[in-house]
Amino acid sequence: MSDITDLPAPAPASSAPASSARALDVEGWTCPAPLRDRPRVVMGHGGGGVLSAELVQQIFAPAFGGEVLSQLGDSAVLSLGGARLAFSTDSYVVRPLFFPGGSIGDLAVNGTVNDLAMSGARAAYLSCGFILEEGVELDVVRRVSEALGAAARTAGVEVATGDTKVVEAGHGDGIYLNTAGIGLVPAGVDLRPQRVVPGDVVIVSGAIGVHGVAVMSVREGLEFGIEIKSDCAALGGLVDAMLAVTPDLHVLRDPTRGGLAAALNEIAAASGAGVVIRERDVPVPSAVANACAILGLDPMYIANEGKLVAFVPREHADAVLEAMRAHPLGVDSVIIGEAVEAHPGMVVARTGLGGTRVVDLPIGEQLPRIC
Repeated sequence: MSDITDLPAPAPASSAPASSARALDVEGWTCPAPLRDRPRVVMGHGGGGVLSAELVQQIFAPAFGGEVLSQLGDSAVLSLGGARLAFSTDSYVVRPLFFPGGSIGDLAVNGTVNDLAMSGARAAYLSCGFILEEGVELDVVRRVSEALGAAARTAGVEVATGDTKVVEAGHGDGIYLNTAGIGLVPAGVDLRPQRVVPGDVVIVSGAIGVHGVAVMSVREGLEFGIEIKSDCAALGGLVDAMLAVTPDLHVLRDPTRGGLAAALNEIAAASGAGVVIRERDVPVPSAVANACAILGLDPMYIANEGKLVAFVPREHADAVLEAMRAHPLGVDSVIIGEAVEAHPGMVVARTGLGGTRVVDLPIGEQLPRIC
């Protein structure tokens, strides 16, 4: 396999200009980097960045304790009755409920299925909790439920149990959802960031930033000259294809809140390895790049809902990449970097101008409430 520093640059994306955004009402926008010494919860605590990590490490983990929780992965891997299970739960508070390419119902299934898949497990059963706001139209509840059921069938998972609660008008955004899921982890599969070693190749399964921009475009009524659709999808089949090549993948992560930057930083911190990526190799669609340029955002920090990042032993990287590209959800997979001995625990990007920059863990989130 070619050395990562010698890889050719990808073909340039379409440079079609974005249309001018309509006038924005920024009254309700939230600062993406709130002060960290505030005594109260701020929106950044839900963003998947530094504030989220501090909330977990300083409050939740000490209160709950437990060896399994200390893994702090996308899902917990545990043994029960001789079987290795992956177990995960997630809550969804996206606004609006429907957006190009999906809905809160799709997110609730695919997000939990993907958390399980990042442990190598194929999801089997889900629970689903609906928190409904008084006054929401029953037709909206029906549409969300139908989308959730269709997504579950597509993912090959069964919604086995659930719960419903109603809160007073003004205390919610129509519908919040919680899903939990379980699945079996195949023998010989051990996916966790502690297995990353220098020399591992970093692969991303396709274009980044699509979901967050799709949600923001309809939330704020923005137009970018082309409709941007969410990449929301269940990744179990793609992970199966990768594991069929070799069970010796080191770690998988779906870069949701905090985007690709947060996922890479979490892996680097947990493994103690450094990570180098080539900025020009990170696949950012022209529509997403244009939208981010208008809004002053960085695609590296925007959430995805149908992409994964993998750290793969170098000797298996070519075969795994080929298998990913043969799957419908991995057609645009590309190598973007590698794990290194230098700058342990830190992510560095090589820029198109030949320099380097540190890719930090975000404090909060550029686009809140997108999942």
